[in-house]
Amino acid sequence: MTNKTFQEENWGGNHGDEYNERNPQTIEEMDALYIENYGINRQDLNKEFLENIPKDIKILEVGANVGSQLDGLQKMGFEKLYGVDINRDSIETAKNNLKGVDIILASASDLPFKDNYFDLVFTSGVLIHISPDNIKTAMKEITRCSKKYIWGLEYFADTHTEIPYRGKNNLLWKADFSKLYLDVSPELKLVKEKKIKYKDSENVDSMFLLEKNV
Repeated sequence: MTNKTFQEENWGGNHGDEYNERNPQTIEEMDALYIENYGINRQDLNKEFLENIPKDIKILEVGANVGSQLDGLQKMGFEKLYGVDINRDSIETAKNNLKGVDIILASASDLPFKDNYFDLVFTSGVLIHISPDNIKTAMKEITRCSKKYIWGLEYFADTHTEIPYRGKNNLLWKADFSKLYLDVSPELKLVKEKKIKYKDSENVDSMFLLEKNV
């Protein structure tokens, strides 16, 4: 990747390495964190949104990190799983954690795939780390690569709002990401959205499923 953004430099380097070390490595660890935060585990949320989607579809995760989300989808029975990430250590860890999943180095803003190559493209806590200056480019790329569905779980706010991240600026934002997708790509429609409140605060996350009209 050339001409990296400030965020890509940070998440692709030591900042991203440190993130990997302190976060869940498996879907079981992820489920425990979700129950602590929301009172519901990740796998139950996945089933609520994806249970009726055929298991033979081709799925891409943008920002796959160490592969815990792909691990969860694999355990649900999805087999054609792919991922991209900007952190090399994340990719190596994911490859060690998962079997039969292809994960490569790439940015959300420049996905190395043909138009409509995947049936579903998703992010989980990734759009929040893309600057408002670059978020539309990333969303257009994600939409371009998806033939049918876009799925996401991201921090929610009515307006694009920056949040200091571990004492640093310009690394984290919350927004109404499903609405941003609809604004950027008129060919999308909202199929389902669920607002998920934290147990110990007023913060809210949003899981959403969008469908592409082609």
